[in-house]
Amino acid sequence: MMRKKNRGFTLIELLVALVILTLISVAGYRGLNAVLQTRERVAAETRKWQHLAFFFSRVELDIAQVVHRQVRDSTSNNSPEWIGHNVLVGENDAELTFTRAGLTDQGFEMLPPQRIAYRLEKNSIVMLLWPALDQAPNTPPSRNTLLEGVSEFKLRYLDSANNWQELWPPSAAVTVTPSAVEMSLTLSSGEKISRIFALQ
Repeated sequence: MMRKKNRGFTLIELLVALVILTLISVAGYRGLNAVLQTRERVAAETRKWQHLAFFFSRVELDIAQVVHRQVRDSTSNNSPEWIGHNVLVGENDAELTFTRAGLTDQGFEMLPPQRIAYRLEKNSIVMLLWPALDQAPNTPPSRNTLLEGVSEFKLRYLDSANNWQELWPPSAAVTVTPSAVEMSLTLSSGEKISRIFALQ
């Protein structure tokens, strides 16, 4: 009686198996790569909208604490309590400048009022903060970046007659703050966002 020889895989069968394994691996890699890229895009979008929410919350908090007081600027001139510019002159000029009530420090004591400003600088909105309301000559403010990825920053102001003004004060005779401010941002990614904040 003759024994049956054990038959292994032929070369062609091995090559076919390798091709099938390669195709499965490529498909799996592409699927995994697509999932990872989608997750990164979703995470980036989430971070962007979180930063925007924080920025607008910060602006709302500052505007809600406006202090009605004129100040002396670093050139010893009296400045209005609320200033809105659409063309900046100098490195310490800003689209929006005003005085807010002081915040609490770590010891829960109220700090004195602060002169602050919002300025578009190198595709970022930067907050300028002066050390005192009435400034000594050539007093530079500190700078804190609040929001990155902004290509355009515009504001307009609602006067007592319910008319929108591009500048504030609209004339030398106006010495009060506006009734509301509209803030419009254009992001580097193309989205346009507007918010209106009412003043007390």
